[in-house]
Amino acid sequence: MSTQYREADATASERPIGQTMQAIVYDDYGEADVLHRAELPIPRRLPGQLLLSVAASSVNPIDYRLRRGEMKGLLPFGFPRIPGYDISGTVADCAPDAPFKPGDRVIAYLDYIRGGACADFAVCSVGVAARIPDTLPTEEAAAIPLAGTTALQSLRDHGKIRAGQRVLINGASGGVGMFAVQVAKSYDCHVTAIASAANEDFCRELGADVFYDYNKVDFTKAGERWDLIFDAAGKSGYLAARAVLTDSGRFVSTEPDVQGIMMSLLTTPLSKRGKVMLAKPCGDDLRALIGLYELGKLKITLDSQFPMSETAAAHRRIEQGVDRGKVVLINS
Repeated sequence: MSTQYREADATASERPIGQTMQAIVYDDYGEADVLHRAELPIPRRLPGQLLLSVAASSVNPIDYRLRRGEMKGLLPFGFPRIPGYDISGTVADCAPDAPFKPGDRVIAYLDYIRGGACADFAVCSVGVAARIPDTLPTEEAAAIPLAGTTALQSLRDHGKIRAGQRVLINGASGGVGMFAVQVAKSYDCHVTAIASAANEDFCRELGADVFYDYNKVDFTKAGERWDLIFDAAGKSGYLAARAVLTDSGRFVSTEPDVQGIMMSLLTTPLSKRGKVMLAKPCGDDLRALIGLYELGKLKITLDSQFPMSETAAAHRRIEQGVDRGKVVLINS
């Protein structure tokens, strides 16, 4: 492990547990400049939970969408809010009979609906965390939880992926897409990647067998058929994709809008099904992804890294559109 990674973990594990902590918060909906530092009470660990010392986190599109207020009808009130769902760090406190011990290096996909990762400390259920090996750098580990879980559950649980299938990943170079290509290849599937021309080499390095530049090729008119189409970019739709699905093919999207929910309901009895998915925190799924990493079947690419004090800048980076990999926050 490099000195940089050791220092990040040392900072997290040696952070004293007092009464208060530093956190990035927002007190109302708005643009990225509503994010600011604040001193808050350290969250209380309840039975069945871990208290984690946060070494790093990462930014996902859901973070800025929540900050903008796009889901305020579902999550009203409750300010100040701490953004973020991804944590890489160490266990600061846990019950004596927990399957972890203080000092363990872990990742977690927070199961608190409002987030909470962009802080010195956070709590989560024991069942949504997983130990990470010394070979997995803290920064790369922070990129895994939400995006990796989304890719795995989309393909395995909703797409019912099977060995030898033809799989298409739309948005293959992004945070979720890069995981999806590699997960599909771990199932020995034939993978078609859709992204911009500048990312062809990257997608092929991930394992894609075929690449289409979305500016030049409309995959729905490419004259091919796929057993599973995963729209990791949220820019396609079931009706367009249906024509290029095999007779029992499945379409999975990560765009949870009204149209997508209706699509999920209306296509349930059909042979060609569509599904809008929302990832669920699950420690077993994190362990599966870590297992792929240890087998050399999962490479994690970082677009950029920001100090956690510059979370606003990291949000702006995501909002501009990241072509390749994940944006990570380092808590120093």
